[in-house]
Amino acid sequence: MDNISSKNNIKIITPHSKYFLNFKEILEYKDLLYFLILKDIKARYAQSIIGVGWAIIQPLFFMLVFTVIFGKLVKIDSEGIPYQIFSFTALVPWTFFSNSMADSANSLSGNLSLITNIYIPRIMIPLSAIIGKFIDFIISFMILIILLIYYSYYPDEKIVTIFFYILLMFIASLGFGLILGTMAIQYRDIKYALPFGVQLFMYATPVAYSVNMIPEKYQLIYALNPMVTVIEGFRNIFLDTGNINIEMTSVSFITSSICLIIAIIYFSKTERIFADVV
Repeated sequence: MDNISSKNNIKIITPHSKYFLNFKEILEYKDLLYFLILKDIKARYAQSIIGVGWAIIQPLFFMLVFTVIFGKLVKIDSEGIPYQIFSFTALVPWTFFSNSMADSANSLSGNLSLITNIYIPRIMIPLSAIIGKFIDFIISFMILIILLIYYSYYPDEKIVTIFFYILLMFIASLGFGLILGTMAIQYRDIKYALPFGVQLFMYATPVAYSVNMIPEKYQLIYALNPMVTVIEGFRNIFLDTGNINIEMTSVSFITSSICLIIAIIYFSKTERIFADVV
């Protein structure tokens, strides 16, 4: 919102666009984005005994639970891979996605003073919440590398494609998080339904199992969930397993891109009433 007019010593800020973001303005506020990210990281670990150790504990704990329940009791097929590393490879991107989506969804309603008292590009708030989660992602990713070395799995030249899957993971997180965050400003039920929704979404994603368990004729439909491709991509790179192909990748990328575009349009149309509804 960079169009400013003055009348009777009152400055009125009007939207740059009704349906899209002003990316030039976002670049102008890049320093603010940095401080919002720093604030988010500090607030997350303030007065925490374990601190960043939570970035390690969460995926490791789920790995142990999944190994006992799905690996030992249910005996889900892990394609010949030790179930511990099979599940942890999926939990690294999934933990980032679920946590960043949840944090960005709650970020707007959790920063009401920034919304009501001053003007900033409000997209910065959910964006900083997601970018801040990359610290946790890097830490858990390092643990994944250690486990891969322990189990003697070494990636080949496919490792360069990891950047595509990380980008897809980020786009999906921002798209879903932005939609939920915008809805949470108007509908507080989103805050209470979110943990339940994330839990259901996890079981609709191949975290505890392989895509090969899904009938082949349904796999393209299944790939409408972008995290299907991200997780199978991680497994294909590091474990040389997973059912990943250009069709599934294209479907997931198109889905996540459309979701992000819809999220940006929805956010741009709705942000002007944020201060009125909180």
